[in-house]
Amino acid sequence: MPKSPEEMAAAMIANMKEKTGKTLDEWLAITKAAGLAKHGQIVKMLKTEHGMTHGFANLTAHETLKAGASVERPQDPVDAQYSGAKAALRPIYDAIMERVKALGDDVEISPKKAYVSLRRNKQFALIQPSTKTRVDLGINIKGREPEGRLEASGSFNAMVSHRVKLTAADQVDDEVAAWLGEAYQVS
Repeated sequence: MPKSPEEMAAAMIANMKEKTGKTLDEWLAITKAAGLAKHGQIVKMLKTEHGMTHGFANLTAHETLKAGASVERPQDPVDAQYSGAKAALRPIYDAIMERVKALGDDVEISPKKAYVSLRRNKQFALIQPSTKTRVDLGINIKGREPEGRLEASGSFNAMVSHRVKLTAADQVDDEVAAWLGEAYQVS
């Protein structure tokens, strides 16, 4: 009499160490470390890099995705921007956001893949972790001459008129807040 799919999977899991050299939990650790999120990618990796047969690779991929053992990646685009080599820049972003929230409740915060757009009626600023050591704050104050830290945006981003280069959270001071406020008012 044929076994149910669940019984067949249980039998494969029980025999996995004997047949593949590792337990299911050990394979789940490997698939999690690989950081793959799609079933086919996991199957391919297990077959090509570990010589696993298709049946065991398929089962392991199903269990990986079912258990949520696939890569733990940030769901929030901002978390993604400030991860890895740029993780140390997050306090700068947070300091800017504290200043932005003080401007008013009508600020729309719109994270993109590489930056965060700040809008009211139109975009008045953007925040971008540009390097491992610097966040660029783009500010849109057309007609204002660049001065000191408030540089012309140049080739940085055509959607803003000025840029402030920030390498530490304490640089998000009253001067930066005033520029943000000016851009907010005209947006």
